[in-house]
Amino acid sequence: MTASRQPTVLTLVQSFFKDYLEQARGASPHTIRAYGDTLRLLFCFIAKRHGYDVSDIILKDLDMEAVRAFLNHLEAQRHNSAASRNHRLAAIRSFFKHLIRHDLSRCAQYERILALPAKRTQAAMARYVEPQDVRAILQRPDCRTVSGQRDHALLLFLYNTGARISEALNVRVKDLELSAPAQVRLLGKRRKERLCPLWRETTDTLRNLPAVRRGSPNDLLFKSQRGHALTRDGAAYILRKYVTLAAKDVPSLRRCRITPHTLRHSCATALLQAGTDVTVIRDYLGHASIATTSRYITTNLSMKRDALERFWRHSGLKPARTKPWEPKPDLQTFLSSL
Repeated sequence: MTASRQPTVLTLVQSFFKDYLEQARGASPHTIRAYGDTLRLLFCFIAKRHGYDVSDIILKDLDMEAVRAFLNHLEAQRHNSAASRNHRLAAIRSFFKHLIRHDLSRCAQYERILALPAKRTQAAMARYVEPQDVRAILQRPDCRTVSGQRDHALLLFLYNTGARISEALNVRVKDLELSAPAQVRLLGKRRKERLCPLWRETTDTLRNLPAVRRGSPNDLLFKSQRGHALTRDGAAYILRKYVTLAAKDVPSLRRCRITPHTLRHSCATALLQAGTDVTVIRDYLGHASIATTSRYITTNLSMKRDALERFWRHSGLKPARTKPWEPKPDLQTFLSSL
C-alpha cells in the first residue's frame, strides 16, 4: 500500500460515521450525536495533552494510555458518573473496533484500548411521580394560550404514552389516529415501531394543536414558539417550569428532580398499580427485555406495602403486644417493666 493510501484519523472517523453507523448499522441520529460528542471530547483531550491542534492528531496518538487518561479526566474534571463514563467507553470501543477492521497494522495498539474495563455501577432506582402529583403538574399550563395548549398537550402525551422524549418530539401528524380507537405510532430504539392508545383527554388536547388543525401530514406535532422543532432541552424546560409552579401547592415535588423521562417511569408505575401485566407494560414502553420492565416492581413502594399487608393478613399471625402501650408514671417503674 502506498503512502498516499495510508488511512488517517479523518478518513477513519468519516468512514466510521458514514459507512458503519449510518449505512451498515442504521444507527439513530441520537446515537450518532452521542458517539460524535464522545470522540470530539476524546480528540480535544488528546490534542491538549500533546500541545497541538485536533487536526494534527495522528493514529499513533490514539493509544491505551491516552484513552485511560481521558476516562479518568471524565470523572475527575468533568464529574461524570461511572455510568456516564461507561457510555463514553462503549462509544470509544465501537470506534476502535472499526479501526481494527481498517488499519490492521496497528491492531495490537487498538486491542489494548478494547481491553480497558468498564466500571462496576449500581443500578439506580427508577424515580417516578404519583398520579395525583402528575395531575397537579398537568393543571398548571394556561390552556387559553397557544403555548399553554402545546405545553399541556406535550406533558399529557408523555404521561399517557410513556414515550421517550426523543420519540415524542419526532411524532408527526401522520403518526396520529385521533378517531376511535385513538392511537399514535412511535418509532423507538433500533427503529422499532409500536402503537400506543390515547386517552380521550389526550385526543381532545392534541386536536387543538396548530399542526393538527392545519392537517399537514409531515408536520411535527410539538414545535417551539418560532415554529421550529422542539428540542430535548426545550421540553425539559417546559416540564421544569410547571413542576416549580405545582410545587408551591405540592411540597413533595420540591424534593425530587423531575425530567421528561420521569414521566415515562411514572406511566409504567401507574400501569403496574392498576394491575397491568408486566409483559403488556414491556410492549407499551417498547422495552427490549422484560428485565428492564421488572425493575419498576422493585421501585414501587406502594406495591411493596400492599403486598406486605396482604401477607400479614393471610399469615394468621397476631401482634405480640395485645394491649396498647401506655407511658409509665416514673423512670423506675418504666425500667422495671422491661
